[in-house]
Amino acid sequence: MSRLKQNQLIFLFLLLFASCVNKSPEKDLQSSDQYTGSSSCIECHERFYKLWAPSHHGKAMQPITAGFIENEVTIGHPPIEMEGAAYEAIVKDTSLFIRETKDGVNTEFSVLWALGGKNVYYFLTPWEGGRLQTLPLAYDVNTKQWYNNPESAVRHFPHMEAQAMQDEALSWRDRQYTFNTSCYSCHVSQLENNFNLASNSYQTNWKEAGINCETCHGPAQEHIKAARLAKEKGVELDSIKLVVTSTFTPEQHNASCAGCHAKMTAITSSYFPGDRFFDNFDLATLDNNDFYPDGRDLGENYTMTGWYMNPCLQKSDLNCVTCHTSSGRYRFKSDNLVEANKACTSCHEEKEADYEVHTHHPINQNSPKCIDCHMPMTRFGNMVRSDHSFRPPMPAASIKFASPNACTICHSDKTDQWANQNVTSWKKHDYQKETLYFGSLIADARKESWGRLGEMLNVIQTNQYGEIVTTSLIRLLTNCTDTKKWPVLIDVLKHDSPLSRSAAARGLIGNQSNEAKEALFRAAKDDYRLVRLAAAQSLAVFSPQEFTAEQISIFKQVNREYEESMITRPDDWSAHYNLGNHFQNMGMMDKALESFENSLKVYPDAVLPLVNSSFLLSISGDQAKAASYLEKALAAEPTNEAANLNYGLLMAEMNQLAKAETALRKVLEVNDKNATAAYNLSIIVSSRDLSEACQFSKQAMIAAPADPKFAYTYAYFLNQNKKQSEAIKVLEVTLKENPDHLATIFLLGNIYLESGNKGKVIDLYQKSINRLPGNDQGRYQLQSEIERIKLL
Repeated sequence: MSRLKQNQLIFLFLLLFASCVNKSPEKDLQSSDQYTGSSSCIECHERFYKLWAPSHHGKAMQPITAGFIENEVTIGHPPIEMEGAAYEAIVKDTSLFIRETKDGVNTEFSVLWALGGKNVYYFLTPWEGGRLQTLPLAYDVNTKQWYNNPESAVRHFPHMEAQAMQDEALSWRDRQYTFNTSCYSCHVSQLENNFNLASNSYQTNWKEAGINCETCHGPAQEHIKAARLAKEKGVELDSIKLVVTSTFTPEQHNASCAGCHAKMTAITSSYFPGDRFFDNFDLATLDNNDFYPDGRDLGENYTMTGWYMNPCLQKSDLNCVTCHTSSGRYRFKSDNLVEANKACTSCHEEKEADYEVHTHHPINQNSPKCIDCHMPMTRFGNMVRSDHSFRPPMPAASIKFASPNACTICHSDKTDQWANQNVTSWKKHDYQKETLYFGSLIADARKESWGRLGEMLNVIQTNQYGEIVTTSLIRLLTNCTDTKKWPVLIDVLKHDSPLSRSAAARGLIGNQSNEAKEALFRAAKDDYRLVRLAAAQSLAVFSPQEFTAEQISIFKQVNREYEESMITRPDDWSAHYNLGNHFQNMGMMDKALESFENSLKVYPDAVLPLVNSSFLLSISGDQAKAASYLEKALAAEPTNEAANLNYGLLMAEMNQLAKAETALRKVLEVNDKNATAAYNLSIIVSSRDLSEACQFSKQAMIAAPADPKFAYTYAYFLNQNKKQSEAIKVLEVTLKENPDHLATIFLLGNIYLESGNKGKVIDLYQKSINRLPGNDQGRYQLQSEIERIKLL
């Protein structure tokens, strides 16, 4: 039993890909002095300028002025309490302040800038290190009320209590509410972030507040020169020297908008209009809990993921500017039903002719528009957003996943069951069936329930529900240990979608077979940067000694591209964290630890780099410092699964078993399917309670049935607990699936021998020898045991 502890009570390293969800250009591809500002466009494009200037794009960020205070907000609200203090907006002279009252002391934060304005205004105040911090009070434009901004951002995850997934508000002083770090690049133009890692400070500047003309058309200096010269000469402008968006493909139009209207991760330092989206960004999919399993928005997802699920997008040239102007206005806004519905009936003429049949609503002043049912409005953080997947109402999905549907959004006095009875009686075919099916697979995969793995792999391989569902399932397979996934992921590298190919390439990390290696080298030459970067991550696990000279050259190139991608955002803690993971996979432990330390320098309370740093410190022999890092992580997130697991394992290594047991039990409270925690708990408690050891080892076996180690351990404790017949059943079943697992063979043989059945032992060992053709040492051990038993 002591050998079992020594060999199997291991320290687990969790490889997780953390990502920031905001756009992150540092500097455009052109020199900043070539940008002239939107006012330079008035000379020739006055009409467009007047359309742009008052738009939400033009006013995405604006300074606080006397006019803003008078026209945009109301003053005199009751104080709002949060974080042990009270906050209220006040005006002094022509300046706006947010006053904090705590323990009788007033602190006034000056408001310099306002962000947004369509639904909400957020407010910025100067902060240490050149930062601008988002203040705790925001203003709801629709209700004209001030409100608690951090509290409004809390997500309410349905059916997640057991996984401790319930959200809580961040402190408004948290780095994630720092303007320079987060959503700045979608509110100002031609930004230069100018972050200094050494001093952890900014000298951020930008050309113009708001999203200006040059954001989509590129730098205008040469265009203005050429236009003026042509005018002086009285000739036509032969070269416009500007990005002409009217010639964009639908993909280019979508990419131009997606930089801000997507929940994504930037992989380059800048996006230039006309570039491909997946050369510059990765996209969040339904593995992210900010989506319901059916793909509806739960948290704030900025449109694009749902848009990629849109059947109209997949079957036509539909793109963002089909329905929206470049300044963000909706082209079909109208109180007239016929005019408003032209957004859809310009293609779907038959629906206009059969409006009442199609909608099951009469034509009157309250008639729903197409978008009311196919793009229902929901709210999060006091922001109103519409579903861009264009799917019809699906109340059956609401019943199953608690997601919103258009029927009960409008008919708020009715139930989802009522809505479902109606839509199922109206439609001959079950149009909700596919969404219910893939949503249930997503839900199972989120819970790491792999009983339907075959179905998941079939959906991935056939791509029958599109790239978002395919990619979501691939990403969720990260924690699935079943090797059946490998050939499917290799096959996905041939799919058309760069998003799915990148997920498959990253999903192959840890598969060091020759087939995976060859497939990853093909991916390393992919036309899309996103796929190449994913291939670089997975290839980093291989030893360079396994590569040919040509492969070494390819790996050096994509590895350099990956490392450059990670350092384009030096103020993003997750970029340093992911780079640390990459260095660790390459065996470069010093550089990995340095990257994790840089991550913590940027964001001291980030849990993942604390956990991974502790792992490196532990294997280097500094267990005390490793423990201190994990304790800091647990202080920040007491229920964090990775921190508790690693702390429990480290404490067990240091023979502090009481602390180990407490931490590992916490893991199982958070995730009762964590096989490693259950397995190690079974070992810790076995010296005092064999029944509980059986319970935990069985829990590990059920959580990870593909790993024979857990079944072996369960059988071991059953045998120790005088339950030999149960132990034999477990071992025999295990050997059917894993006939070459020596520990199981020998334990089963020992139990047979203890019961006096020498013949059965010899028969087992002889059959097992034939199942170990490549294991000479194992065959020798079994043959030696046979000879020994014959002499008994």
